[in-house]
Amino acid sequence: MTEAPRVAIVTGGGDCPGMNAVIRAVAKAARLRGWETIGVTGGFDGLFDPQACHVLDYQDLYGLLTKGGSILGSANSGRFAAKVGGGETRQLPEGLLSSTKEAVERLGLRGLVVIGGDGTMSIALQLDAYGIPVVGVPKTIDNDLGATLQTFGFDSAVAYATDAVDRLQTTAESHRRAIVLEVMGRHAGWIALYSALAGGADVILIPEIPFSHEHIAEAVRERDRTNRFHTIVVAAEGARLEGSHSAPSLGGGGADREVRLGGIGQEVAAEIERRTGKETRYVVLGHLQRGGSPTHFDRVLCTALGAKAVEMVAEEEFGRLVIYTGHGMDSVPLAEAVDSLRTVPPDGGLVRAAREMGVSFGDRAP
Repeated sequence: MTEAPRVAIVTGGGDCPGMNAVIRAVAKAARLRGWETIGVTGGFDGLFDPQACHVLDYQDLYGLLTKGGSILGSANSGRFAAKVGGGETRQLPEGLLSSTKEAVERLGLRGLVVIGGDGTMSIALQLDAYGIPVVGVPKTIDNDLGATLQTFGFDSAVAYATDAVDRLQTTAESHRRAIVLEVMGRHAGWIALYSALAGGADVILIPEIPFSHEHIAEAVRERDRTNRFHTIVVAAEGARLEGSHSAPSLGGGGADREVRLGGIGQEVAAEIERRTGKETRYVVLGHLQRGGSPTHFDRVLCTALGAKAVEMVAEEEFGRLVIYTGHGMDSVPLAEAVDSLRTVPPDGGLVRAAREMGVSFGDRAP
């Protein structure tokens, strides 16, 4: 009896809402073609462990559409890390690539669906160059992959951050305080920009527009002068001072992982209080942005991305990334997706709209 074709799924990088929804879509679409779907647990290293690879059945898929995180687990460090330090690309050792290809052949895979962001796609690109049949699905809450209009996880992260801004508005107004909300965004400020606009924040700090502490302080003073006695600042973790080449970090980095950013919220809050005398607090959302159920938009996007990935495996369109164009699904070569960051245009429409509403980006006086 001929064995059914197999497709495997690997999730890499940080977790986010929607990963399970993609797993579900891939497995369901594959089953309709008569294929088996192998779930690889623990990232790429799971390919070498027979106990980490198992066939996904309907029981495994139950409830995945709404479940956050990844039932397969994920990894953003270790020997498969392709982005290290400040985001530099690392070439995977020849021996590791060879062993991975042998593992894929041993499992009898028709294709390997890789779910992840820039770092994971850097790994996928190297696997493809080594002759491993790979299809990529874009995932990052930062929404910073240049090849696709939007990545899944972003809408869910923005929804949570916006809710946080809404809640901080009421407590800041009650106590006439300034409050700084630090959100994720290493190289791109999309989460900060969207959540700040949706929540009516007063100051937005993003990596693309270097800021001055004095300009932020002046924005706070100006609000006080016009009897608006509370100020909400939303800062991306990668926001940086004018003249600085990097944002505050929590250390880490090195041979197997990127530097951990963080601390900008505390720094900005301290400077506001020092310069204005206004009582100021800060809140760091951190991994709360990655948790919980995906929004309805992300659920639909994940379903479409997963179904398209299986279609691409069937048509042997390997070495490509599924993308969302705004009108539907398409694909581009992985090489176009890697190191092509989608950042906020400093003079783009959303930034101009915010400035027209009196929002400060900390780069000029109000």
